[in-house]
Amino acid sequence: AVVSTQSTGGRTGHWLNHGKEHCLVGVKGNPAGFNRGLDCDIIVSEVRDTSHKPDEIYGMIERLSPGSRKLELFGREHNTQNNWLTLGNQLDGVHLEWEDVKTKYFNRYGMALPF
Repeated sequence: AVVSTQSTGGRTGHWLNHGKEHCLVGVKGNPAGFNRGLDCDIIVSEVRDTSHKPDEIYGMIERLSPGSRKLELFGREHNTQNNWLTLGNQLDGVHLEWEDVKTKYFNRYGMALPF
C-alpha cells in the first residue's frame, strides 16, 4: 500500500484533514521481475482535481512491476495511462490497446470498438 499525502494548506489544524489517500496495489500470480521494496511508500504532492492522482504514483507502480499489465479502477480521462487498463463510468468511450482484450470484449459484447 502507498499513502499519498496532499498538502492542503488552509487553517491551523486542518493541514492534513482529508489530506491523504491510500493506494492499494494488488498482484495476481507471481509476475517475473516484481521488485519488492523498491520505492518509498509516501508521496507528498499538491492537491489536484478530484480523483487526479500524483504523477509519481504511476512511475512508482511501473518500477514495481515493469512490463506487466496494469489496471486502474474508477479512473477518469485524466487518469488514463499508456499500457494501463483504466475502468470507470466517467471515461469517454472504450479504448483498448491489447489485442487479446479487444477480442474478449468483442466476443462478450458483440460490437466493434471505435479504433
